Amino acid sequence: MSMLIFSASMYSGLPREPPDIGDIMSHPDYLEGSGELIKPKKLINPVKASKSHQELHRELLMNHKRGLGLDSKPELQRVLEHRRRDQMIRQKQEETKPLPSPFEQELLRRQQRLDQLEKEEEESKEDQAPEFIKVKENLRRISTISADEYPV
Repeated sequence: MSMLIFSASMYSGLPREPPDIGDIMSHPDYLEGSGELIKPKKLINPVKASKSHQELHRELLMNHKRGLGLDSKPELQRVLEHRRRDQMIRQKQEETKPLPSPFEQELLRRQQRLDQLEKEEEESKEDQAPEFIKVKENLRRISTISADEYPV
């Protein structure tokens, strides 16, 4: 019990004010001249050290001095407005296209009918072929597909 009292009295004489943290941070121990410690060096940023970054920075400074880099809108907004403008121009061009003449409309209808007739003829020829030819074609397709998937 006397040990507890002794230890408590030991700490009672210490000042109760908080230490000045700013003083500690502004004057670290390693700056006081201890020759044994290795002093930290500031790390080099590889991006800022690159020649392309330095050239770009010089160019931006020159443009800023000339007043060329003062854009009121960000690049993304300018690109979106440009796309909208192009889209509006395309829509207007499509609206102003002349309608096909009755002759052109009739030619389109005839072409569609001819295409449809050709498809029907091909289907009817396939239907008229004997059964063994259809089976043989199916076997060829199956054998080429299986040969492609599982090469020997």
